[in-house]
Amino acid sequence: MEQLTAEFGGAGRAGMGVGPVLEKFEAVDRIAVLRGGGLGDLIFAVPAMAALKAAYPGASITLLGTPAHKALIAATKSPVDEVCILPFSEGVRPGAEDEDELDRFFQEMRDRRFDLAVQLHGGGRYSNPFLLRLGARHTVGTRTPDAASLERTVPYLYYQHEPLRALEVAGFAGAFPVDLEARLAPAQGLPTLSGTADDGAQPLVVMHPGATDPRRRWPVERFAELAAACAADGFRVVVAGDKSEQELAARVVELAASGPVRSVAGELDMAGLVSLLGSAAVVVGNDSGPRHLAQALGVPTVGIFWAGNIINAGALGRSLHRIHASWVTACPTCGIDVTQVGWTAPRCPHNDSVVAGVAVRDVHEDVRSLAATDAGGQRL
Repeated sequence: MEQLTAEFGGAGRAGMGVGPVLEKFEAVDRIAVLRGGGLGDLIFAVPAMAALKAAYPGASITLLGTPAHKALIAATKSPVDEVCILPFSEGVRPGAEDEDELDRFFQEMRDRRFDLAVQLHGGGRYSNPFLLRLGARHTVGTRTPDAASLERTVPYLYYQHEPLRALEVAGFAGAFPVDLEARLAPAQGLPTLSGTADDGAQPLVVMHPGATDPRRRWPVERFAELAAACAADGFRVVVAGDKSEQELAARVVELAASGPVRSVAGELDMAGLVSLLGSAAVVVGNDSGPRHLAQALGVPTVGIFWAGNIINAGALGRSLHRIHASWVTACPTCGIDVTQVGWTAPRCPHNDSVVAGVAVRDVHEDVRSLAATDAGGQRL
């Protein structure tokens, strides 16, 4: 395999951030950032976009993302000036490709004459050729050995903290870090959900039992046991999720068998989710978008993580964010090594939870601890 090295594009070093911060590009007025995927994927890119905005304060930042990203940007204050929805394209946005639609998209992007295009979407096998078709004057991103080169590239190795990886890429574009993790705030005028405002009621605990990869999900029985324990403590408990997670959330409510536990899965748009999370004393979740969003909003969280995902996505601090790690390294059914990841790693067909061993008692203790702080809302 090719020995991957950083490509500096002839630039000198201006300083150090997460990695080398290279010389800034000249005359940058329009920046495109490529980041598809889910909510968490976008949130991981926010610190890099904040750094780019600080380095090029007169430039506009256009996020090339998904409909969910557009909804989140509309519901929050962020460094992003606009969102352009990505067309379906292999390895960038899953779906049936339409060549005419792709051609129209790239022509529109080339007409915008971006000065700088930044790839924050994986190792570049598909995303680097996609980025190059934008026609930007300068290109920066990550790269695996089999990916096309950009003007400046950071070697892509899977086990790296995603926000810090994105900041390392921003450094290659001449941007020093501003924040190490995402900082978002609800957009001005965002309505408060009825029943979740600080109206003297008991503190609110929001739980999200879902995750894109079923292996990252704490068993529904554990969430139900935790919900019942929190309700017994006097918390209001709301189980959140999208429409695909309604059955999962309903099962948590059913097994908890407690009046203060209810589900809003499938009932909220993005603005509603931001309002709900922002009203919580504590948010409990797997390694999933809503938990990452709560963290970005400054809400205390308790996360249930597989150990490998902590490396990529775990909160850096412990004052407001607690993490419970599962150290499982093999599929519980077939024994395949689950630490081997990436495009070429084998993925067995089993979806057994790799975080089932995390104890409800330990998570419950952290919920109580965080809720008892000023940051967690009312004291118990």
